Amino acid sequence: MARIPVALQLYTVRDEAAKDFIGTLRKVAAIGYAGVEMAGIPPDLTAREVKQALDDLGLHCVGAHTGLEQLEQHLPRAIEDSLELGNRYLVIPWIPDSMRADEAACHETVRRLNAIGRTCREHGLTLAYHNHDIEFKRVGGRYVLEVLYDETDPALVKGEPDVYWIARAGEDPAAWLRRYPSRCPLVHLKDMTPAPERGFAEIGEGIIDFAPIFSASEAGGTEWYIVEQDRCARPTLESAALSLQHLREWGIA
Repeated sequence: MARIPVALQLYTVRDEAAKDFIGTLRKVAAIGYAGVEMAGIPPDLTAREVKQALDDLGLHCVGAHTGLEQLEQHLPRAIEDSLELGNRYLVIPWIPDSMRADEAACHETVRRLNAIGRTCREHGLTLAYHNHDIEFKRVGGRYVLEVLYDETDPALVKGEPDVYWIARAGEDPAAWLRRYPSRCPLVHLKDMTPAPERGFAEIGEGIIDFAPIFSASEAGGTEWYIVEQDRCARPTLESAALSLQHLREWGIA
């Protein structure tokens, strides 16, 4: 089975990117990542300029986290930027409490996601949804995340499961990946420190068992692993490098 390539979500190194975006891309490429997932384009750069830098460094743009409000209000611009970047996946990183408060709210959210996903598909792009642990609240007997996966059109809305947040909610990330095969082209990888803190850790430095996650991802057709660490105790580029080092030691990267 072909190896799944590994990208870095640039939110991990946002402190460095805020000072020197292109320089940070250069350092990410030097660490050995094959791609990046965008967390926004700096206001002083265009999508074309970012694409040129990625091409020069041999990096792929594998996704772009874009807020729901921005997608609904400025979807043509988001699509244009993604096409310029060579990106295929527009990813909603979170939704507000009001959009998952109860069954009615979840059903309305499903409608909105399908609508955005339909427009994305018309332009050759795919909408995806990134979870946290907050989607593991039950509404009408189901988790919010179940409602979003089960009721959105699989052709219009994919998932970007975050294994840390699934584990943080007390669920099994591999089981969720097996439950939704062919639905999770992007998988976020991060590790967890032991209880009681259960904080963020570099991959291989925590307690999450990644072997079944890798097996489920490979079986389900995942296209990219994406390393993300929301907060780092080490310097952020050092954390990004350590996670990739462990993935390489395991034969993943």
